[in-house]
Amino acid sequence: MSWLQKLLPPKIKRNTESSRKPIPEGLWCKCPACEAVLYSTDLEDNQSVCPKCGFHHRLRARARLDQLLDTEGRFEIGSEVLPVDSLKFKDSKRYPDRLVAAVEDTGESDSMVVMQGSIKSLPVVVACFEFEFLGGSMGSVLGERFVRGVKAAIEQQAAFICITASGGARMQEGLFSLMQMAKTTAAVTQLAHYQLPFITVLTDPTMGGVSASFAFMGDVVIAEPGALIGFAGPRVIEQTVRQVLPEGFQRAEFLLEKGALDMIVDRRELRDRLVSLISLLQRQPAAA
Repeated sequence: MSWLQKLLPPKIKRNTESSRKPIPEGLWCKCPACEAVLYSTDLEDNQSVCPKCGFHHRLRARARLDQLLDTEGRFEIGSEVLPVDSLKFKDSKRYPDRLVAAVEDTGESDSMVVMQGSIKSLPVVVACFEFEFLGGSMGSVLGERFVRGVKAAIEQQAAFICITASGGARMQEGLFSLMQMAKTTAAVTQLAHYQLPFITVLTDPTMGGVSASFAFMGDVVIAEPGALIGFAGPRVIEQTVRQVLPEGFQRAEFLLEKGALDMIVDRRELRDRLVSLISLLQRQPAAA
């Protein structure tokens, strides 16, 4: 230190790296549609819908169920059914290792959560996909939980709602996975036999075997705004037909225009819309 620095010490203290307080992660996020920087708590309070542009962020299964169902009288169905590596499948990893990793990452035991409860006192059974669990892939456990949910709806004379978010069949289960398409569609026909409403809510993304089976079999087929819905992806289709696809192809708005959907409903209005539809289909007075 020079004699001048000793006589005139700096008045501004510079913070070193060690003295800086770390900023907690997850406080802010950026909307992928409009790139607005959003406070995470405000986004959660708005049901994960961007307040700037209305973009619908993806939601975990239990968060969706919390938004839809009344807090009282919930009962989870089929949680004791767990996946089995019947084929001893191995690609870059063993199937049991992938399952363990998925359980640790999501806290779920498979890609579907089925819950019996009510929406504004109307009894319902809701089957909700967990996309974070191996891409919401449809395996044997998902099919069994779906069927048990349908049986519970028949026993309780309740509406059955399925909220989809899936990449399709689970390749690690081979033919067992593909058979779930037949198993779930057969169960849905039982709802029609007992004249119980079956409503599907298609969210981003709904692809593969799910869209090719029960996703479009609902008495009412609803989609969230901007959801990607189809069988094969747009890139695969373009490479197959060797044509440029129209703008917005396989998005909810495009499918609504072509008559594949009944309606597009904002997530914040879904609860009220479901109550109105169920009341209409079951010829019951709507809840106040």
